[in-house]
Amino acid sequence: MSDPARKIAAVLNSLAEDARLVHVEQIPARAARTAELDRPLPEELLQHVPHTQFWSHQAQAINLARSGESLVVATGTASGKSLCYQVPIAESVLSGGTALMIYPTKALARDQLLSLTSWEVPGLTAAAYDGDCSPEERSWVRTHANVLLTNPEMVHQTILANHRRWAKFLQELKFVVVDELHTLRGVFGTHVAHILRRLRRLVRFYGGEEPTVIFSSATIGEPAKLASGICGHEVAVVQRDASPSGMRSIALWNPAEASDGERWSINAEAALLASRLISAGLRTLVFCGSRRGTEVVASALRDSLDESLAEQVRSYRAGYLAHERRQIEAELLSGELLGVVATNALELGVNIGGLDAVVMCGYPGTIASFRQQLGRSGREQLGSVAVLVAAENSLDQWMMRHPEELFNRVSEPAVINLDNPYVFVPHLGCAAFELPLTRKDSEYWPTQLDEGIRQLVLEDRAIITSQGDEQTVMWSGRGTPAPTIGLRSASRGEFRIMTRDGQMIGTVDESRAYEVLHEGAVYLHQGAAWTVIELDLASLSALVVPADGDLYTQARSSISIRLLGVDDQRPVGASTLHIGSVEVTSQVTGFQTKRVSTHEVVSRDSLELPPVHLETRAVWYTFADDVVQSARIDPTELPGALHASEHAAIGILPLFTICDRWDVGGVSTEWLPETDAPTVVIHDAYPGGAGIAELAFGVADSHLAATLEVLQRCPCLDGCPSCVQSPKCGNGNEPLDKAAARRLLQATLL
Repeated sequence: MSDPARKIAAVLNSLAEDARLVHVEQIPARAARTAELDRPLPEELLQHVPHTQFWSHQAQAINLARSGESLVVATGTASGKSLCYQVPIAESVLSGGTALMIYPTKALARDQLLSLTSWEVPGLTAAAYDGDCSPEERSWVRTHANVLLTNPEMVHQTILANHRRWAKFLQELKFVVVDELHTLRGVFGTHVAHILRRLRRLVRFYGGEEPTVIFSSATIGEPAKLASGICGHEVAVVQRDASPSGMRSIALWNPAEASDGERWSINAEAALLASRLISAGLRTLVFCGSRRGTEVVASALRDSLDESLAEQVRSYRAGYLAHERRQIEAELLSGELLGVVATNALELGVNIGGLDAVVMCGYPGTIASFRQQLGRSGREQLGSVAVLVAAENSLDQWMMRHPEELFNRVSEPAVINLDNPYVFVPHLGCAAFELPLTRKDSEYWPTQLDEGIRQLVLEDRAIITSQGDEQTVMWSGRGTPAPTIGLRSASRGEFRIMTRDGQMIGTVDESRAYEVLHEGAVYLHQGAAWTVIELDLASLSALVVPADGDLYTQARSSISIRLLGVDDQRPVGASTLHIGSVEVTSQVTGFQTKRVSTHEVVSRDSLELPPVHLETRAVWYTFADDVVQSARIDPTELPGALHASEHAAIGILPLFTICDRWDVGGVSTEWLPETDAPTVVIHDAYPGGAGIAELAFGVADSHLAATLEVLQRCPCLDGCPSCVQSPKCGNGNEPLDKAAARRLLQATLL
């Protein structure tokens, strides 16, 4: 295998004089560190394990798991995390144990199945259990498998809800693996946390011992805290990566440096760089932020290459049929393909072999995702290169101005919110359906049990009965509760998106339906554009017809906010920051239709839709009159100053939390009755909150300072997408006063 170092150096040298190349970082090669296990593996297992020499982090993790201690392995991409749980699981099976391995996607579970079955350990019967299994296959798995590879939805709806069919498996359950921990943030992670509590409860019911939980994660901040919150007890952490790696070059490419203030196409820039790399003979993976972007970049990339090379470029994204994705993965693994353009579906740990180069079409939003995508390049200990292409938004531009942050900054923490009633109450209903709840269940839900039971009883979904001196709570609602709960949302309602022939092409959470499914909206699904011709509020459905894809829509809405209570407050500079619960009322009043290519407004239309109420968590800043006066802001400037500050703060927030700007919302007003002051509110976009407000409260000093820097460093005069303009603004980015916002935050922090 030839070292691609010379080819990488040649490509970087050819770009050296281009103003868009703003930084190149060299990360030196790293040698492997190995260690011995505390005790040897059984002879009957040794001959089947593919590696008997372990890197030191693998040995540490295996030792912990074999001793029964739950843990999280948070090391880099291609650091052999799978072996950390495969070895103890295989050993456990030899003595009659079972294992449940939970993955966020079916593709990851199927990939791990191939790896584990290739060991051919006697007595180890591993099987995937997902929505692709036929009824006959599911029956066979229940009867024969002792290692089950599945996803959270199947555990929730099928295994726990029908636990008596799984009694023997649960009784012997020794290990639970939760892969890709870093994806379990916010509402999704909160759902999984309650699922694991229901699972542990049923294991105890069938006489089993507390299973050892092994988490696998990309490098994130505070991995043990997140893992402990999800499984419900303390875990050890393994995060010192001892795997070998070759020298890695990372180039930062900022089109703004050559744009003369004009907008640019990040897709075209990414395709240009990928074509340079592929033409140099470097196997390249391009990450795009959307399905549509994936297809656009793939098409542009093929057009820019010689015909022989273009035939070796494919796109990869959700929406493809399973066999299509498996074929692309196999072609990548075998080396048949020179280039693949993908969404972050390939950011996760599907085995695609080693690549020479990665191009990131925009900063992926967090340091954790950046390092995960970066780690997809590098074969064994050979050289590799990654190129980050900056988008217009404030976070990307901030990173271009602070390259040291990309390489030295600690990864952001991910958070969950176990006390979100929109999540824990439905799961307590599921638990009551599975087994009657008793006071002993406070072990699993110490702060949620009483309130959850109260709400279930008030809603006639549970009844309280007495058996001797003990009270039990039994499910009394209609049907099985699990299928009514979607794990990716805190809302109980979803709008179905239907075609004229009755085909359902997707769903949208109720809280966002009016914004994206109003009549006349252009809705993107699996790379295809659809126009909504009817929104039926009674049946919770939208009727769509194909669109040509040349247009997109942006809803306009009016938003008001009511503060429900303050949990805490503290000074941040000369402002006061609060945290608490809020009610956000939004009403879609119209929309703009724009051209995809030029962002030109084609039409403006009015709408009459009912208001939507969202009760969630938020932080809010208040600014005293003397601060506003010292900032030399007159009353006519104040709304634009607050609005621009709100947008800039939301845009840079992902620098401090694992979220994106679509996970949060904002409201700014020159006067709020509850505060009697100019106020900027930043709130979680999910019912009940996802934990983002709590993180924002803790990092507010650094967050507000970074917001001010965005306003100071952006070279535009009146505001642009790199500082204060937001693609999700319901007011069409009006009013915005960048200069007044800068003065306001300067007066606050200086």
